[in-house]
Amino acid sequence: VQLVESGGGSVQPGGSLELSCAISGYTYMSYCMGWFRQAPGKEREWLADTNSDDKTMYADTVKGRFTIARDWTRDIVYLRMGSLKPEDTAMYYCAAEDCGGGYVYYQGQGTQVTVS
Repeated sequence: VQLVESGGGSVQPGGSLELSCAISGYTYMSYCMGWFRQAPGKEREWLADTNSDDKTMYADTVKGRFTIARDWTRDIVYLRMGSLKPEDTAMYYCAAEDCGGGYVYYQGQGTQVTVS
């Protein structure tokens, strides 16, 4: 399984950004597809995920600001981020995981988001 993130960059506070995660190399996965982030000196933080029924869950820190969505026809998972804050600055990772931020089975290389 390969996960490739894209869409990171620099944005001003209050701005928006959309991250993409291209999924390949699988036939079927029962895992949730989620997004995590990690800032320098901080632990990895689970942000959101979506399951095989398109049910979504969010961490309180991003609820109402971020939206996760999956395009099943293109095998892409998106993280649409709005009202960005400087504290959202981090490396963002896509992962196949146990729902709710559990065990991570596969993870991408990450894409950097900087809010300043």
